[in-house]
Amino acid sequence: MGVVSARPYDRRAAVSLFSRLRTAAGQADPFPFYAELAERGGAVGPAPWGGSLVTGFDLCDQILRSREWLEPDAHWRERQGAGTRWNAPSSREMGRTLPALNPPDHTRVRRAAGGFDRTAVQDMGRTLDEVTHRLLDDLADRLRDGEADFATLVSEELPVATIGHWLGLPATDWPLLRDLTHEQVFTQELLPSATQLARSDAATAALRTYFVDLVHGRRDRPGTDPVSRWIRAWDAVEPDRAEADEQVYLLALFVVLAALETTSTLLTMVALRLVEQPDRWNLIASCPDLVPSFVEETLRYDPPTHVISRVAARDTVLGGREIRRDEMAHLLVAAAHRDPARHADPDRFDPLRKPAHLAFSGGIHYCLGAPLARLEAQTLLRHLTRRLPRLTLVRPPTWAPRVAFRRPLNLDVALA
Repeated sequence: MGVVSARPYDRRAAVSLFSRLRTAAGQADPFPFYAELAERGGAVGPAPWGGSLVTGFDLCDQILRSREWLEPDAHWRERQGAGTRWNAPSSREMGRTLPALNPPDHTRVRRAAGGFDRTAVQDMGRTLDEVTHRLLDDLADRLRDGEADFATLVSEELPVATIGHWLGLPATDWPLLRDLTHEQVFTQELLPSATQLARSDAATAALRTYFVDLVHGRRDRPGTDPVSRWIRAWDAVEPDRAEADEQVYLLALFVVLAALETTSTLLTMVALRLVEQPDRWNLIASCPDLVPSFVEETLRYDPPTHVISRVAARDTVLGGREIRRDEMAHLLVAAAHRDPARHADPDRFDPLRKPAHLAFSGGIHYCLGAPLARLEAQTLLRHLTRRLPRLTLVRPPTWAPRVAFRRPLNLDVALA
């Protein structure tokens, strides 16, 4: 998906391209549309609604690592005006969570959050093995009667069981949290509709009620779980107990949103890449050492997040295009992953390729949960190829109506 020379900018054509990107065909395979966008706009081109679109890998990588480019934080969102999507209640709430913070707030909150260190990942790994075996047992039972939906039975269940167990959340609450997360993510979309924003606002309010109650309960009955640890960490630096509890709520909200939505998509995409060509299944079954590379190539080939947005900290020039302070740049990382200046034959899925992608962002905002997401995908892939005969794809998946956040709604498989 390369760019030899950019055509003169045609706003009407760009709007048409984004309209087509929202169709079923565009959601099933957005990459031809990305290629046309790149051809029309070059590595950096104007977005039809304002700001810029960045499709070149090196420029996307540069922006993600640079302190000259900021997250659209709560202060930036407030300045966009009451009539914009940035001032929707769900968007304002997301503007207060860790991924949307800039230094020094980001530094302070990330330090209090800790991370998925080796001990935490090892603890979750034991849960992962148990849950993965149970889910594959259920899948095998369904496959005896014919086809089964891998996305519903496995991909949607594994992340919520893993993070739910780690946080000490009742299993009876997991379906609710999963459903609310699917609704909430609309506010993080590239161009959400008014209806989608309303759904996200309602889901965000419900999630706030759930996690505020959780924090209050853990304060009354502390334990060794992460929420209790976060309460102790914030109490040590924040004398206002109500503010400390608010920060713990925001951490819990962020962790669940991040752990569920993109990870479930990654698991489905790993399985899709595995079953759509028999040679791939045979390769991983015979060479399990390639599992990590297979996961990394999946993250490059079609990542869970296709768009990451940043705003300029000051007037600058990007790829020959003048950018004003506070102007937004939309990094089309999924397009950048297919930049031939970075990858040879980028439209070919190749698990032997040297890993290089931006699926987990970069710089100070590199994804806190990347080790866990990788572990879940690798664990599933290893157990799947060991335990089941080769699966076959029954029909292509359908897709949620999104651009920035990919989500296959189903993955129907059968035994070969």
